[in-house]
Amino acid sequence: MNDIYTICINESIASLFTNMEKRISADDMQRVRDAYALAAEAHKDQRRKTGEPYIIHPIAVARIVAEELELGANPVIAAFLHDVVEDTDYTIEDIRERFGDDVAFLVGVVTKQKKEKYEKSKQVDNYRQILASVQYDVRAILIKLADRLHNMRTLDSMRPDKQMKIAGETDYFYAPLANRLGLYHIKSELENLSFRYRCPREYAEIEALLEKEKDENKEKLNAFVETINGVLSSLNRWVYVEVRYRTPYSVWRKMQTNGCDFNHVDGKHYVRIVFDSTRMEEKNTLVIDVPGLIPMPFNKQDEKRKAIWIYSDLTSVFKERPGSVANYIDNPKENGYQSFHVKLLSDQGVWEEVHISSERMVRTSRLGCAAERTEENVSQWLEKFKSVLQDVAFHSKDMDYMDGVTASFYNDDIMVFTPKGKGIILPKGATALDFAYEIHSKIGRHAVYARINGKLMSVKTVLHRGDCVEIGTDENSCPDADWIDHVLTYKAKRHLRSYLSSVNEIEHQRCPHCHPLPGDEVIGFKADDGKVVLHKRNCPTAIRMASQQGDSILAIEFKENEHFLYPVRVQVRGVDRYHLLSDLIDCITEKLHLSINKLATETIDRIAVCTIDFAVHSANELDSAIKSISAIKGVDEVHRVDIE
Repeated sequence: MNDIYTICINESIASLFTNMEKRISADDMQRVRDAYALAAEAHKDQRRKTGEPYIIHPIAVARIVAEELELGANPVIAAFLHDVVEDTDYTIEDIRERFGDDVAFLVGVVTKQKKEKYEKSKQVDNYRQILASVQYDVRAILIKLADRLHNMRTLDSMRPDKQMKIAGETDYFYAPLANRLGLYHIKSELENLSFRYRCPREYAEIEALLEKEKDENKEKLNAFVETINGVLSSLNRWVYVEVRYRTPYSVWRKMQTNGCDFNHVDGKHYVRIVFDSTRMEEKNTLVIDVPGLIPMPFNKQDEKRKAIWIYSDLTSVFKERPGSVANYIDNPKENGYQSFHVKLLSDQGVWEEVHISSERMVRTSRLGCAAERTEENVSQWLEKFKSVLQDVAFHSKDMDYMDGVTASFYNDDIMVFTPKGKGIILPKGATALDFAYEIHSKIGRHAVYARINGKLMSVKTVLHRGDCVEIGTDENSCPDADWIDHVLTYKAKRHLRSYLSSVNEIEHQRCPHCHPLPGDEVIGFKADDGKVVLHKRNCPTAIRMASQQGDSILAIEFKENEHFLYPVRVQVRGVDRYHLLSDLIDCITEKLHLSINKLATETIDRIAVCTIDFAVHSANELDSAIKSISAIKGVDEVHRVDIE
């Protein structure tokens, strides 16, 4: 064995053992050492794709379980042994005999079952197996997430088609699962790594832009942080302030959601203020003087009051953006996330996003369901998963099982309210139709209109956190065919698909949702009839298919053909002026020699917004058109929008 690998393995094992010795008994520590010895023996002749000894992978997974998830002896033992049954001659019974029933159960859950025939695909059956384990113990899923995280961290050695398959599985299943379990750090890293391998060019572009912005904003943000430290000077021993930048994937997702370019994305970073609840009180006598309030000693349990007092101190110096407060302490997200958010105006005239959290809240955000291991806490997580999984499994004939699971579990959530004040949790981006079906299937089926915060709105209207929603119904009304495109929740999709089961899907050569162009980063999927359907690598449909039908993926280069034109739509936004519209038309038709199919323009308060449909040969030609339009005097922003 190479000396470098030997040193790496010894250092990793020493770190893991040191971590565990602080937290477990001597007997359990010996069992952990024995598990490592067995794994090392079982995998001794095996190598990874990189050429390194295979044992490096089980060690890395065990370290994630021990150090990043802070789990106990049995999950760490199972992490060491998670590939032993699948890849060597050892059996589950061997594991059971040496390490007991609990370890054998955990290893069994994360071991892919070999079958002659899979119900839908090997990937989907594996997802079902993992999810079924939640009925008994959430630790098995945590081990599987640790396994996936290390695989994603070392994906460089794989072929591009395998990278797409594994990244698709990660984006579709594992990252959202980590989010729903409250493992924010793992979720973010999985999403970002998936984006990096699915779309390396786009990832590199955004990463470079982020690094450039960090350099440009460093002095301004340091000044803002220093001012905050000055405001909270009496708490310097118990509070620390840091600037945190979001990942390239997070920025890309904001760009897609808001339909804008990098320069117009808000919230690429935020300022986090973390306070130590246990030290801020100093024998329950520490007092912060807040103007206009009677000084009160801090209570060790009252994190909300401490966060509010920090907020009060800050807003006595900084201007607060009206309506920017988000109190996730009183109303945690479905995954358990807590914090107090507000936007403050810096001395440079920029609204800065500020998060105020206790160290416990930060730890909970990192460890999620593993943070509080009380019987009541674990029971609540298990019941939440079991009830939805049972419903999805029962109705899986009506719709795709995994679509049902992902729709039910794997979205950021919002809370909206009925007129009587009952809180309803829905995925972010849900509509009034989702709300209606969540209340009752009959209300959804006969919905006609919605009153959102007292205002008459369409049932297709997207809801926002805190909305008060009332649904108007008519017994003679039935769902429209396009409602299926305006719901997110499993419950709404299930009822609508059942009602609209007679509607046939139309097949296309190019994905009708992402509309790839020659030159885009694309991937192909071979259908049963032999046709190949092209998708952009960021297309949600492609990600889902990659996670379930990975063997049908084809690596394809979508080349330009001078005889083929593809319809595109761009939106132009700029300062209105004389001849702006004629300059736009001249640029597209005369300079670029492209034909305009449709043009719509609107000017409000001297800001012109133009939507232009034309046809191009390739993504490069579209990029050239966008750059040419951007260079026109008065134009501020140009971006592509989907043609529905």
